[in-house]
Amino acid sequence: MILKARLIKENEHDYFNNFIASIPKGHILQSYEWGEIKAKTGWQPLRLIIEKNDKPIAAISILKRIIPGLKKAIFYAPRGPVFKIDDTEVFDFMLKEVEKLAKEHKAIFFKVDPDISAENTEFANLLTSRGFRSAEKGEGFDGIQPKFVFRLDLTPDEETLMKNMHSKTRYNIRLAGKRGVTIKEDCKKEDLKYFYEILLETCERDNFLVRSYQYFEDMWDYLVENGYGKLFMAEYEGKYISGTLALIMGNKVWYLYGASSNQYRNVMPNYLLQWTMIKWAKENNCTLYDFRGVPGYLSEDNPLYGLFKFKKGFNGDYTEFIGEYDLVYSKFYYWLWHTVEPVYQKLIRKLINFKKKTKK
Repeated sequence: MILKARLIKENEHDYFNNFIASIPKGHILQSYEWGEIKAKTGWQPLRLIIEKNDKPIAAISILKRIIPGLKKAIFYAPRGPVFKIDDTEVFDFMLKEVEKLAKEHKAIFFKVDPDISAENTEFANLLTSRGFRSAEKGEGFDGIQPKFVFRLDLTPDEETLMKNMHSKTRYNIRLAGKRGVTIKEDCKKEDLKYFYEILLETCERDNFLVRSYQYFEDMWDYLVENGYGKLFMAEYEGKYISGTLALIMGNKVWYLYGASSNQYRNVMPNYLLQWTMIKWAKENNCTLYDFRGVPGYLSEDNPLYGLFKFKKGFNGDYTEFIGEYDLVYSKFYYWLWHTVEPVYQKLIRKLINFKKKTKK
């Protein structure tokens, strides 16, 4: 088998995306547009395509970031690479090509967190046999991407999906409608600022960090405008009270962000929002709905148990991914990175918390 590898050209974004969308483990975070969004935040996307007889058989969107002061870089492929995961020959060829890029760009390691269940021990063994090492930092939300999610199989009809939900979830979906909650699906970019205002309220309430409004504008421009995303807003008594942002690619939908006001939570808008997104996913012939992150292995006394219970009520499959793995090219700089980077992140969090306190 003769394989060829190359970085794609700017005018090949559809060619790249169409392949990502066609593969069972393809992911929106490997899309051309996601690389453009991250380029606005200091990353450089490197999009590698592997071809056989001029047809794509594997792809990987690598995000490169320069380490300040070291003139070195890190490589990260969010939810990549994308290929038929049992094709070890293609995988080995790809790793050699990535290593060539790593030498050219002075990358000290290459991080992956593929869309592969932890139950697939064969793939985890493949990674370790090729020199990857587990880079787990903790449970649940501690990784770059969520390690635990709920995923809903959309192949049943709507009646069956509703029937399979927890009775309280069904009740709350219907309750929202009875109390007058409506969902706006034809949102425009001007609606994004209302979503962001509610998101700020949500993050303040739940003590989450939030990205800048510019980041959400970039997501709108690159994803929503190109058919890879959609904003849903819940209205009650003429006022927006919650909203969600969903991404779509191929036959999959991901619930990426959710925001809810402190007011009118008793009318259950979030349940109706999720059900509306599920129906939208089915209308677009999707077979998988990903609720995204939930904490792992938590008990009912955990403050995040409410989030877990909310998503669990829709009867998705509780899925654990294999997590993060690093392929190290420079042991010394890798050690230095893991010594300095946590300190840097801690300082950033302290600075953010300090700014929050001074604003109060």
